[in-house]
Amino acid sequence: MASSVAEGDKYRSYLHGEAEDTKWRYGAPTYDVVNKLFEEGRTKIWPPGSLEEKVQNLVKSWEMEIFHKTRLEDFKTLDPKKYTFSLNGRKALTMEEIGKLGGGYNPLLQTSLPEKFRSYNPDVETADSSHKAFTTTFPRGFALEIVHVYSGPPVIVYKFRHWGYMEGPYKGHAPTGEMVQFYAMAIFEVDEHMKVIKVEFFYDPGELLGGLLKGASTDISSEEASSSCPFLRSTG
Repeated sequence: MASSVAEGDKYRSYLHGEAEDTKWRYGAPTYDVVNKLFEEGRTKIWPPGSLEEKVQNLVKSWEMEIFHKTRLEDFKTLDPKKYTFSLNGRKALTMEEIGKLGGGYNPLLQTSLPEKFRSYNPDVETADSSHKAFTTTFPRGFALEIVHVYSGPPVIVYKFRHWGYMEGPYKGHAPTGEMVQFYAMAIFEVDEHMKVIKVEFFYDPGELLGGLLKGASTDISSEEASSSCPFLRSTG
């Protein structure tokens, strides 16, 4: 795996020349499979060197580090001492607070729904359990595409699309083989070194989770929860 990282990734510049002592959560990541999914399904092809292409590279690199690096000193896309993240206007979280949430998908799937209505519960999930859940559900990966950039640095405002094919089960729901996707807005604030110091995400998690609940239920309790919850019914 180390050799594949050394060869670099054309969509993630910070995979080029990674130091041998970088600490990876699941081993050095490779993106051949999800890059193929991205190339087959993208709706935009940005010219090399364009603002959109640079933003796409930054966002993909940031996402790679957030999910796969374990030591703050190994991060290259962000300044861990200044960095904050907020979802849908919630309180901004520091790296320390993100760690307390469990990392992984938990900051991105924060919710105020009562526990019995949660198809994904960030209060009990960990970085490892969420990683396993979504890599099982999306065996070809979950591709990300920048569809519009509204402003450049130091405040980068952009719209993006995330998609994958539900070819594996999700928490008691059988795979459908269908595309699951959502669109979102985001704001990245960067410093003079182009390191991210502030992230704001705005999207409806129901677009993602609702698509994962369409498969036949293999768990009675999940089926009962889905049928009784107006939130889940509206996203199914």
